[in-house]
Amino acid sequence: MDDQTKRKQFSPETLMMSYGYNPQWSEGAVKCPIFQTSTFVFDTAEEGKAFFEIAYGMRDQKPNEKLGLIYSRLNNPDLEILENRLKLWDDADDCAVFESGMSAISTVFLEFLKPGSLLLYSKPVYGGTDHFIHHILKDFGIHTVGFHPNMSEEEIIQLVKDTGHSDKLALIYIETPANPTNALFDMAMAKRVANYFSQEESPVYFAVDNTYMGPLWQHPMEHGADLVIYSATKYIAGHSDVIAGAVLGNQALMARIRGLRTFLGNMAGPWTGWLLMRSLETLKVRMDKQTENAEIIADFLNQHPKVEKVYFLGLLDESQPKQFAIYKQQCTAPGAMISFDIKGTEKDVFVFLNNLTLIKLAVSLGSTESLVQHPATMTHVDVSEEDRKLLGISEKLVRLSVGIENPKDIIWDISNALDKI
Repeated sequence: MDDQTKRKQFSPETLMMSYGYNPQWSEGAVKCPIFQTSTFVFDTAEEGKAFFEIAYGMRDQKPNEKLGLIYSRLNNPDLEILENRLKLWDDADDCAVFESGMSAISTVFLEFLKPGSLLLYSKPVYGGTDHFIHHILKDFGIHTVGFHPNMSEEEIIQLVKDTGHSDKLALIYIETPANPTNALFDMAMAKRVANYFSQEESPVYFAVDNTYMGPLWQHPMEHGADLVIYSATKYIAGHSDVIAGAVLGNQALMARIRGLRTFLGNMAGPWTGWLLMRSLETLKVRMDKQTENAEIIADFLNQHPKVEKVYFLGLLDESQPKQFAIYKQQCTAPGAMISFDIKGTEKDVFVFLNNLTLIKLAVSLGSTESLVQHPATMTHVDVSEEDRKLLGISEKLVRLSVGIENPKDIIWDISNALDKI
């Protein structure tokens, strides 16, 4: 057994330190340097020809044939090493990293949806995704229909049929847990719906935005997902200092994603790749601490007299049988995202938000610092009023991303701000 085979038996958190990189390539540097270059030298013209044939999809890569470096829009050492490490968490064939989460999402939509296609998506989704679905895809002549977490498999199938475009269903896209309500969607059920409408010549693909759970607490490909999408800005980067996205999946589908990324030009650069490699080294440590903190804070909020309701996966039990069953089936931890309704009006919520001192009032999530925001007037302001009402994104709802601070300090800040109402 060679050294590389032995290394693959290590846990992902161990492999994040060194997988895919040899210090001998870079003067013995223990960490991969930043390869700040736009282009790479070919040894021979024949080598350049071979690299381009593969990169542009003109032929398949031969067994044991190495695809070398060409140009940083196509490949770069920082990006390749990062992608090789990131795919370990989800046990995916391949990974493509983008310059933002929205560029990852939009590339998936543009690759698998064409004019006349039908997209079936879960509601709610991240506000930027919602805007892309309702405003951008519409201009491309793409049909869309959304389903909510309380719908049964039969109701979803009928919903698709009622569009009159069921034969054009091309992609099922879900975000679970949903942003910002923490509602769970059954991935195995979504895969069955995809199979129900798939035809031999036109398969229905199934993509999951796994941003809320990061690559640690949920693995969608184990439950039927063809593609897994991340805003890598969040838990993967984890320090509020980089914007990035990622898509993972099998070799065939990722070849399509990589092909479109080449010509859209929305790949991540070497600095982004290097920063994400740094963050992957502490991913498990950070996320373990965040979910540990979140459980303590959710219990505190659940007992506070000025809090009407708490939406946190760790509080699910048999009183919510469907959601609880999905949680037990799909998730390995409750995560670190807590949403809660404050008793009162938008004015009361703003009093709370304006009196926080430790927790920062800012959008985003998954970072080392705790962040709080008001979805109805911030990230989800573009969601229709009808959908916000249906899905529980009310003026009372607050979204909290729990960081790695001492949980006693976070609770003190929340308590102090609630007292001001």
